[in-house]
Amino acid sequence: MERRKLGHTGIEVSALCLGSMTWGTQNTAEEGHAQIDRALDAGINFIDTAEMYPVNPISKATIGRTERIIGLWLERGGTRHDVVLATKHSGEGMRHVRGGAPITADSIPEAVEGSLRRLQTDYIDLYQFHWPNRGSYMFRKNWTYDPSGMDAAAERQNMEDCLGALQAEMDKGRIRTFGLSNESAWGTAQWLAAAERTGGPRVVTTQNEYSLMCRLYDTDMAELSMAEDVGLLSFSPLAAGLLTGKYQDGAVPAGSRLSLNADLGGRKTARAFAAVDAYLEVAGKHGLDPTQMALAWCMTRPFMCSVIFGATSLDQLDVALGAAHLTLDAEVLADLNAAHRDHPMPY
Repeated sequence: MERRKLGHTGIEVSALCLGSMTWGTQNTAEEGHAQIDRALDAGINFIDTAEMYPVNPISKATIGRTERIIGLWLERGGTRHDVVLATKHSGEGMRHVRGGAPITADSIPEAVEGSLRRLQTDYIDLYQFHWPNRGSYMFRKNWTYDPSGMDAAAERQNMEDCLGALQAEMDKGRIRTFGLSNESAWGTAQWLAAAERTGGPRVVTTQNEYSLMCRLYDTDMAELSMAEDVGLLSFSPLAAGLLTGKYQDGAVPAGSRLSLNADLGGRKTARAFAAVDAYLEVAGKHGLDPTQMALAWCMTRPFMCSVIFGATSLDQLDVALGAAHLTLDAEVLADLNAAHRDHPMPY
């Protein structure tokens, strides 16, 4: 498994990252542990989670359960130094965690403490802010996004205050690096500028949605990533399962995400299924598994640090792991680009 630097740090992570958001709802603890063991055997060393997980559905009763499942794996004998652990601080609007309160300097120590306790570890390798306090255009909000009500000065002050709190956590050895999630180019640039002003921790990664069907990152964020050495951790690289082809022709497999989330977070549209048909045609033409093709394509992107994927069965996991050994030739990449031009922003 290829290893890549986590931003400007010396931490090396696998090019594929094991996502965990189904552990505790769609998957049992034992199934989550089996996935970790299988992924580590295949060369993955990177696991991503969040204090608000699991999802499908999100509920107050299950908040923190995924972190506890990972902690139980460590408690049962998992070797901490074998894995790079990333988790996230919930924030504005995430009503099941601290009532949806924003991320502040005061909330950070409590949130870090809770994650450490559930994860059964003394330190978190990558600590991410799950959602900007000012809001975000992620999750289909780009169609109606309006930043006109933002107080830029207050945002900058909050960033400086939070960096101070993060630095205190680093000084204690409780977190190693800092990253963002669902962020914009302006927001990421402001965090970088605040770090220069204050001497606080510098952003190393941004975790945003990215796939063949969701390429908002390809312009301003791509430029920022390359210029500032802030790598992308892509989530939903399979477009919530659409790119596997399993939902085509009205199919809704039992226990699948679509069976639990009727619109796949706004991704289920007529145009989306037409786009999937185009990508399946490319896979068929070149004799490729569509899941592996979609993941391998993400790994070719110059700004990509690691591609976060999830699975609800070991069979699904094994298919995804095969992407690590797949090299897409120039003809495949050209066909994928042509499909993208024909089906831009399908949801």
